Amino acid sequence: MRAAAEPEADDYTACRPMLVARVTPVAGTDICLAHDAREAHRAESTEICACQTVSHRPMLLAVARRSLPQIVEATLIPSLLFYVIVTTIGAGAAMVAVLVWTYVAVLRRVVRGRRPSAILILATIGLTVRTLVGLVSGSTFAYFIQPVATTLVLAAVFLGSVLFGRPLIARMANDFCPVDPEVSARPAVIRLFAGLTVLWGVVHLLTAAATFGMLVSMPVAPFVALKTITCIAITALAVVVTVTWSVRIARSENLVFAGPLT
Repeated sequence: MRAAAEPEADDYTACRPMLVARVTPVAGTDICLAHDAREAHRAESTEICACQTVSHRPMLLAVARRSLPQIVEATLIPSLLFYVIVTTIGAGAAMVAVLVWTYVAVLRRVVRGRRPSAILILATIGLTVRTLVGLVSGSTFAYFIQPVATTLVLAAVFLGSVLFGRPLIARMANDFCPVDPEVSARPAVIRLFAGLTVLWGVVHLLTAAATFGMLVSMPVAPFVALKTITCIAITALAVVVTVTWSVRIARSENLVFAGPLT
């Protein structure tokens, strides 16, 4: 997981923890030796990296620190905007307000010199198309059914990747915490990646089913409020299961973090 400050290119690995196998402590201390060449070079030229035992609380706190600002910006504020405006002005104005908020989020990153991620750009394009469809059709159903379809596609991608023997979580893991290649090749970790990929495929299916059920049975304003709460609750539960499962496997495989967990 990345540190808050942007490091220099040569010091980048020093700011990111890597999940590695524990080795015999050096001189009776809790010190580990990394497995890849960059970590080995850093250990020789600067200092040996201190190990941190994998545990639930630090990982959950790290996930929360990374995720909460994104949840507030990408979910809570747009949902609140839509709810307030749809109840006071109308559905069309609410759609436009959410789109404007998304453009502001992208512009703020550009002004601050931060390059918007590819995922954010794609999400903004998708929301633009979704808003145009909603405005042209004049239908809130057409506006909200599109993310349901997208979620179903994501579920199919997650589950399909397991069937093809290339679980998607294995590719995504390094975005959250770099994993030593030797660790990634362990049978228990391979099974973990496959299991977590199935878990998140099911999460997408549940989210799509819950959203669709509420969409066809509730007025717009209550739907927006309940959908937001339900989707966040499902995702939060899945995150807890993911961390708990990962920590259990890490402990059983005697893994530690080489570097600070921030």
